[in-house]
Amino acid sequence: MTEAREEHLEGFDLFMLKVEQLKGQRIFALFCGSLGANGQSWCPDCVVAEPVIEKCKSSLKEGDILIHCGVGTRDFWKDQNNIFRTDDRLHLKCVPTLMLYESPKRLEEEECAKEDMVKMLFEDD
Repeated sequence: MTEAREEHLEGFDLFMLKVEQLKGQRIFALFCGSLGANGQSWCPDCVVAEPVIEKCKSSLKEGDILIHCGVGTRDFWKDQNNIFRTDDRLHLKCVPTLMLYESPKRLEEEECAKEDMVKMLFEDD
């Protein structure tokens, strides 16, 4: 049995490269504020959501992929013209955002810290 797998990366370009490589697979993407020197995201909502998402990973299906993507520094993220916000494939409004890539299904901000909602997203076909 092939389990779900995870990828951790930073930035828009690496994210788009990775999803191109994984084309045809079910890809979940978690966008969070990038980690600081202390090893934690600058985004408090991301810090709260991370353990919930970690706990719910067992609900991912065989062959699923979960990509953790850092959106950069707080200043970069707050720029309303940053590529994560303006790209037609993502249109992120907030972090954290957990989404099924190439689908309208997504959880935003405090929704990402609700175990039942995360499980529902992972389990849904």
